[in-house]
Amino acid sequence: MADQYPVEVQPDFLEKIARARPIQALSELLWNAFDADASRVDITFEYNDLETLRAIVVSDDGYGIPHAEAPTYFRRLGGSWKKPGAQTASGRFLHGQEGRGRFKAFAVGASAEWAVVYEREARLWSYRIRMTSHDIRHVNISDEVDVTGKAKPGVTLTIGEPLKDYRTFTSEAGRQELTEIFALFLADYEGRAAIILDGKSIDAGTAIASRKTFTLADIRIGGLEHWVRLHVVEWKSAANRALYLCNDQRFPLVQVDRRFHIGPFQFSAYLCSPFLGMAQTDGTVELAEMQPPIVAAIDEAQQLIKDYFRTRAAEEARTVVEAWKDEQVYPFAGDAVTPVERVERQVFDIVAVNVARHLPDFGTTQIRNKAFQLRMLRQAIEKSPDELQVILDEVLKLPKRQRDELARLLRDTSLSSIIGAARIVSDRLKFLTGLEAVLFDAAPKKRLKERSQLHRIIAQNCWLFGEEFSLAVDDESLTQVLVAHRKMLDPDVVIDAPVKHISQTRGIVDLMLSKATKQHRVNQLTHLVVELKAPKVAIAATEVMQIESYAFSVMNDPRFKQVGTTWLFWIISDELAAYTEHRVQDEAGLIHTKDNLSIYAKTWAQVLDENRARLKFFQDKLEVQVDKASSLKYLQERYASYLDGVFEEAIDAEDAENAASDTATASP
Repeated sequence: MADQYPVEVQPDFLEKIARARPIQALSELLWNAFDADASRVDITFEYNDLETLRAIVVSDDGYGIPHAEAPTYFRRLGGSWKKPGAQTASGRFLHGQEGRGRFKAFAVGASAEWAVVYEREARLWSYRIRMTSHDIRHVNISDEVDVTGKAKPGVTLTIGEPLKDYRTFTSEAGRQELTEIFALFLADYEGRAAIILDGKSIDAGTAIASRKTFTLADIRIGGLEHWVRLHVVEWKSAANRALYLCNDQRFPLVQVDRRFHIGPFQFSAYLCSPFLGMAQTDGTVELAEMQPPIVAAIDEAQQLIKDYFRTRAAEEARTVVEAWKDEQVYPFAGDAVTPVERVERQVFDIVAVNVARHLPDFGTTQIRNKAFQLRMLRQAIEKSPDELQVILDEVLKLPKRQRDELARLLRDTSLSSIIGAARIVSDRLKFLTGLEAVLFDAAPKKRLKERSQLHRIIAQNCWLFGEEFSLAVDDESLTQVLVAHRKMLDPDVVIDAPVKHISQTRGIVDLMLSKATKQHRVNQLTHLVVELKAPKVAIAATEVMQIESYAFSVMNDPRFKQVGTTWLFWIISDELAAYTEHRVQDEAGLIHTKDNLSIYAKTWAQVLDENRARLKFFQDKLEVQVDKASSLKYLQERYASYLDGVFEEAIDAEDAENAASDTATASP
């Protein structure tokens, strides 16, 4: 005879059960067995004549469930007899605290039967508990009977009517996932806890390649501080690269949705804290990732994991790199001096060793070819991930999966960002130093042409005037300036006549740069119009009148009038004539301001100094060093088409006379 008891179901609990993944559901059933002090849990599968899965059987050798307590265990869904910090009779910490583990059976199959054997008064008793997902609100518990024979305490759970065939349980991926979940537990209780899956033991010890523990910053929630630890387990075989949130006993509770691109390493990470154990007790652990302190801890853990495996990769690469140095094919000379150089080499070593590992002929290729391939890799890493993709694909013929992995590594890693940032800072400092030589050294300054050379170089480096500006007009009339203005702010402006210049028939603007700032109600638009003068031309009355006429022509045209638009006009050259120095009102070079218009006369020395000041912090932190020779070489190579003739050593009459004199003196 069997008695029937109603199950008290919390409204949202069945939904949580239905969402459980098969491996997660099976894991809960295994934890239930270990919480009953089982030392061995067997998972077996029963098939019908058509080899279709008929039932999943989970049996353990724990102490079972006393018949008198069974109604309490099964009547309440969402409650549990297990208290935080409680231990089993053998001293194990309990995993479950919500009382939901037994109901996870219904995430796998439609029916469940627990065959229970337990000891009472030195005798063994057995009974059965039956439930179905169709009537989950009721549990049937049979009468208990005296057991005779060689039976032992324990529980055998048979899950019938499987929802799927569940080959995942017996696949290598399924076995690996179970190993990840129970790795720390099985390692801690080696010899005292075992899982036998389909006749084969899950052996975490032989699957683990290494273990590492980190202490993270404490988290503060609700006025209380909780410690946080990160345990990283590296696997010998392929794994899912998972990060789990765990209670203080390192039992995985929730898998975090984060991706890791760390090269060839396979790992599982366990982020543990007493707070997560409290969230498990409260039934809110699934919401933990919505709390900023937990998100911060996850972010810190993610970065630690990346840094750890990046260091591991560098260590593995060291032996390969040393061999390349012996062969003299390594594309770097000498030792790394600055932090950026060290970072650059670390990223290169990681990528290059991965490439070498997946190219079977790389180790035996000719020295010259190997050196060439490594130089190409260095150049691609320094420039961009996109160029690296071309190298990996078309030149090195690396498999697509490996190309994608290495490209993601470079896109995601902060190291490559540091390299990119250092390259930008270095290139800009070289540009400033090279431009300074062109503008102020006597010979280049004399030869530099305003429109075809200086203008074209500056147009490609608008960052000189501020990172927020972008080029809108290059060497165009005031009418084209109006067109650009309309595109950016007021598409309803009608352009049916050219802009009238107040002092001449047509005005040509060198550069107009624009920046748009979103405000609460309207766009704020700033236009910067730059007039460039050859360095040998001082800014005198004529030049000031030219920039003022441009500015006043714009202000005089009603189509340019727009609320929220600011106009800045700059004229730049090497020096200011006496007239202009008297016109300048402040250190910034302001010579006129009214309403939304400001006009400035600036020297290149001011512009260069302002840019060096902006770059100084990054230059100091990245330890970037530039000199005049390398800067001039950079400028000549980068802008060769615009600097033709500027750096030629023209010999004038005085130079020729000096040369002839030197020759005569040297003759015997």
